[in-house]
Amino acid sequence: MIKKYLIPVFVLCSLVVSAQKHFPKNDGVKNENSNYVAFTHATIYVTPSEVIQNATLLIKDTKIVASGTNVDIPNNTVIHDLTGKTIYPSFIEIYSDFGIEKPEKANKSNSPQYDASREGYYWNDHIMPEQNAIAHFKFDSNAATELRKAGFGIVNTHVPDGIIQGTGSLIALAPNSSDASRILDNRSGQYYSTKKSVTSNQAYPTSLMGTIALLKQVNYDATWYANGQSEDTDLSLEAFNNNKSLVQFLDAGSKMNALRFDKVGDEFNTQYVMVAGGDEYEMIKEIKATNATFIVPLNFPDAFNVEDPFLSQNIDLSDLREWNQRPSNPKVMHENEIPFALTTHNLESPKEFKDHLLKAIEYGYDKQAALEALTTVPAKTLGKENSLGKLKTGYLANFLITSGDVFDKETTLYENWVIGDRHEITPMLATDIRGAYNFNIAGQKYHVSISGKIDKPKSKVTIDSTKLKSEITMNGDWMNLIISNADSTKQDFIRLNSKVLSTENFNGLAILPNGNETRFYAIKIKDEAHLKNEKESLKKDRDSLNNEVKIYPITYPNEAYGFSELPKQETLLFKNATVWTNETEGILKETDVLIKDGKIAKIGKNLNSGNAKVIDATGKHLTTGIIDEHSHIATAAVNEAGQNSTAEVSIEDVIDPEDVDIYRNLAGGVTSIQILHGSANPIGGRSAIIKLKWGESADNLLYKNSPKFIKFALGENVKQSNWGSFAKTRFPQTRMGVEQIYIDYFTQAQAYEAKKKCGKPYRKDLEMEVLVEILNQERYVTCHSYVQSEINMLMKVAEKFNFNINTFTHILEGYKVADKMKAHGVGGSTFSDWWAYKYEVNDAIPQNAAIMHSQGVVTAINSDDAEMSRRLNQEAAKSVKYGNVSEEDAWKFVTLNPAKLLHIDHRVGSIKTGKDADLVLWTDHPLSIYAKAEKTIIDGIVYFDINRDEQMRKAMKKEKNELITMMLQAKNKGSKTRSIEKKEDETFHCDTVN
Repeated sequence: MIKKYLIPVFVLCSLVVSAQKHFPKNDGVKNENSNYVAFTHATIYVTPSEVIQNATLLIKDTKIVASGTNVDIPNNTVIHDLTGKTIYPSFIEIYSDFGIEKPEKANKSNSPQYDASREGYYWNDHIMPEQNAIAHFKFDSNAATELRKAGFGIVNTHVPDGIIQGTGSLIALAPNSSDASRILDNRSGQYYSTKKSVTSNQAYPTSLMGTIALLKQVNYDATWYANGQSEDTDLSLEAFNNNKSLVQFLDAGSKMNALRFDKVGDEFNTQYVMVAGGDEYEMIKEIKATNATFIVPLNFPDAFNVEDPFLSQNIDLSDLREWNQRPSNPKVMHENEIPFALTTHNLESPKEFKDHLLKAIEYGYDKQAALEALTTVPAKTLGKENSLGKLKTGYLANFLITSGDVFDKETTLYENWVIGDRHEITPMLATDIRGAYNFNIAGQKYHVSISGKIDKPKSKVTIDSTKLKSEITMNGDWMNLIISNADSTKQDFIRLNSKVLSTENFNGLAILPNGNETRFYAIKIKDEAHLKNEKESLKKDRDSLNNEVKIYPITYPNEAYGFSELPKQETLLFKNATVWTNETEGILKETDVLIKDGKIAKIGKNLNSGNAKVIDATGKHLTTGIIDEHSHIATAAVNEAGQNSTAEVSIEDVIDPEDVDIYRNLAGGVTSIQILHGSANPIGGRSAIIKLKWGESADNLLYKNSPKFIKFALGENVKQSNWGSFAKTRFPQTRMGVEQIYIDYFTQAQAYEAKKKCGKPYRKDLEMEVLVEILNQERYVTCHSYVQSEINMLMKVAEKFNFNINTFTHILEGYKVADKMKAHGVGGSTFSDWWAYKYEVNDAIPQNAAIMHSQGVVTAINSDDAEMSRRLNQEAAKSVKYGNVSEEDAWKFVTLNPAKLLHIDHRVGSIKTGKDADLVLWTDHPLSIYAKAEKTIIDGIVYFDINRDEQMRKAMKKEKNELITMMLQAKNKGSKTRSIEKKEDETFHCDTVN
């Protein structure tokens, strides 16, 4: 008998065990409903473009069973009649740090940390691909509630710390579900940012260009590691390689960074999903060319408080425009067919999301596109398009139930269902009292119009044609209404209270101003014509609001002095000019110059104009454009100070084409500059040689196939003399150590090249690659220098390794070693009369340039300063005054000679047939303090015109006043404002460290 029951009991036990869940619940007994749930007679947005009227949505457990008009409803179904209501897919928050514990900041240290603090991982602490968000995740019920109220059901979260931040997790915002069911994907993507980790004090990188170089090196190292060439285990590189198949999210934070990092992605065949900065509308063509999907925040700036007219004049035009234009970003991106998802990222709270989205819609953003950006686009971006973002069979049961258009301000969100789990936002059974009524109170007739949300109604009360102040609240089906006397000097109130059993008519208690109690009676207005008038009136109000949105046009760049249209190349004929050729012909009087196709076509007298635009240059001087050999304008970073050698970084990666100093330089006759790395380390970064094509993109500023340069530095800066006592941890700390740095690194570069040449596998090192280019005389060296002993030292080091220094820049003691410089073959680019601003320049003299020039050294005057660069013509004139240099030779100090030092003199630096048409028309002798640049031309395009400049100033003044007036109007209408804060000086110098 015992054996008879053994098997059945065993089978029964097996069934029970197999049905158990391995996630224990500690929230008491819960009855799980395995029945179907049907939502009938609703308007259903199956997808943003597929809308079905009078339809049914059927779900079971976490999934959608069916949606449509012919849905078979099983017998065991709970049915909800949603007549008059709408169902949408719930929103997906694609970029968040939801539920992630805040990374603990490293203890601050006075001394810089140069080495990594971890063993077994990558050499840089800010590279953490091994980090997994799920290991730092704890479900945050309060934050989840706020997100659900904003319409979100799914959130993609990650650890926002580091340059490479590891993997993220896709979470359903369902607190009643188990961890296993609400974690939809624990490796939803790999995440990057432009900022370092707060958990480490490791110094490198200190700049954006260092971040870019580091990211490139990680990619090279990962490939090398994947090929099994490393002798050590690196858990970071292993994780990075394992994560390559995931979606790659990069928090760019601005249009410029999106373009910069897209180029990094292109180099390594990686397409990043870019977290936008909200300013993409300003360079929309370039943004579209990235072919990236974007994640767009709606963090529109508040208006400034411009009541103080003095302070308001200090606001930059670009900041005023940003307030006016930024809400149009989603519209512009959609119209340009750039795929993007929306995010609450950078908002103070999800509560702000709908208002900001409605503002974008007010600015013309399409509602269907908005729904796509919150549902199907993020689902597709995450690779979940077959399970999220739609209300189709087999998809997760994530949906919203609303009173109507989800993007209407008056619409009420009733419920947010997440993986089949119901979350009530607003009681669906709450009485909807909205409409138009006649109230009879003590024999007096009042007209009451109720609008707003069901749970937060708004009232408008009139008696005859007089509007009265009123305040209404609803608590379930109880209404409270307070009506104030029209006379603002009297504090008379009528208080009404009623339980609304019928929205057609109801009555209740009224307390009159004298304290007497009476009954009031409310009758809903049946007159359809009246209701129609109410709606039309509301629509007119909205249309009126829309008409007030005046969006100012974009300029190139989109700031002060930007062009409404980029200037075009022209055929120009200058007549009767005094032409400074910088060639053997010297200065030609009453001479014509023809410019055609961006080149100097002809030089002579009585040239025919043909179809050229003729410019009368009688009494004026025509010169080649000024060239600044040493500048720090037009860049987003100047120093990478995290290591004593940073040859791997490049200024070309961080060019800022929107720096207004470009325009200011054009106004000073400057057409080309070399943007140099700073002097924070002996071996700095690579430079960029650009033409000042104001309004063009960063790529279009660069000289094509330009010579390669790098910045070295000597003296006080590199040995950190003036950095403070804490900066005693980095080698070198003495001038002797600086010499040893060069010897050590070039010795390493020789060994690196030998390994490459032997044909064996090697780790590609960006820093060594650049140093090898120097050894092979494929890259020129510009060296920051002051003291003669160090100048001699570096020339000897270079000769030891069989290359030459190209230029000593600053070189205020060049007059002491000019003969040695000539023998070495190095040029000198100096200041005209700077001295005594630090100890190592005490011996500077204003005759320095003249003495170097007299010894046959190619000599130039540079600026190293955003202010000086726009008056280099006057700086050149100082050599005439102090050194008796001829006017022509002095002029060459800022034109032909810097062109020679930069090895671009075959293109620019003189007026010669066939050279680039980079010219300046001066109102006076170009070395005179009275001379103004009337026109500055690059490649035959007039980028600065003094008459156009005057017109632009008037237009900008008018626009600025109009925008300030609009801000005042916005404030008067109750819009939030922000205070006007003084901006920090963003001008870069040699020793600027970000």
